Amino acid sequence: MAKDIDRKLRVTAALLGTITIKDLGAAFRRINPATPFDVERAHKWMQGRANPRELQLYADWARLLDLDRSGDWVAEADAEDFLDAVCARHDRDRETLKRHLGRPNGHAAQPERGLTLAGTYACYSHAWSPYFRGRVIRGELSIGPGSGPNRLQASYAEVLPTGRLSLEGSVSMEKQALHLDLRERGGDAHFVYFLFPPTPPVSVLAGLMCGATIIGPVAQPSVTRIAMVKLPAANARLSTAEAYLPTQGSIAEDLISLGLGIADPGAVDRNLGTFLARGDGLDQISISDYQPLVESLDRAWLDFPSANP
Repeated sequence: MAKDIDRKLRVTAALLGTITIKDLGAAFRRINPATPFDVERAHKWMQGRANPRELQLYADWARLLDLDRSGDWVAEADAEDFLDAVCARHDRDRETLKRHLGRPNGHAAQPERGLTLAGTYACYSHAWSPYFRGRVIRGELSIGPGSGPNRLQASYAEVLPTGRLSLEGSVSMEKQALHLDLRERGGDAHFVYFLFPPTPPVSVLAGLMCGATIIGPVAQPSVTRIAMVKLPAANARLSTAEAYLPTQGSIAEDLISLGLGIADPGAVDRNLGTFLARGDGLDQISISDYQPLVESLDRAWLDFPSANP
């Protein structure tokens, strides 16, 4: 007989870093595309008002958590034994994981939000490199469940003439903004994003991208507007196609080539163009602005060493 299903689902959501029941359902479907996990019925499961009846769901659950246990055990174990087994299998601290458990109507696996950030996005922003001034650059953003205390993780990549640039890091959903903090593994690149809070169905994320130039004679602190358009699925072309779009190229046509259905490409191009270009859309500090500032203030310290020890 199944027991403590609501509590065990919350343990699973906390371990996987899922935010909504839709995210949890997507995790089950990655294990078994034909899984009987149903998002609508899962609302009742998460609230303790009903239990799954299909034995296959419990078998999928055991595979999802990579437990050396049967589906029957997953169904019949009490919540505390289930938590112990999950923590032992994934080397997680029991109390830390318990602190990340959401209530049925709380943050973890929240049914009311109907909001999922997980997916692949084609990202369009102004090129920072002086060698590609005036061009739009395309990047690839992937958001999915993370490990540890961060519920979501993100990775961002661009196919540059110097090679593929790849960064990864955390996603924070804050009251006033969606915040991404991404760093290059084994490298120096560091990009920070401040985006509008997303709204269902999360077709686009947009805001500001901050960092420093990657290709150029000198690294310049830079900020650009960026629009991240969600795609129906990951597309292999994103990992091979050159990041810099042709001058006067159509972003809408680029999105169509990546699998997104667009009924009015002209309207999409106009709206993306307006968003990216408003107020120039790019701010980059030049050496000619920075160097005189440093020299004038260096002089204050060098001319008055006793006043400025």
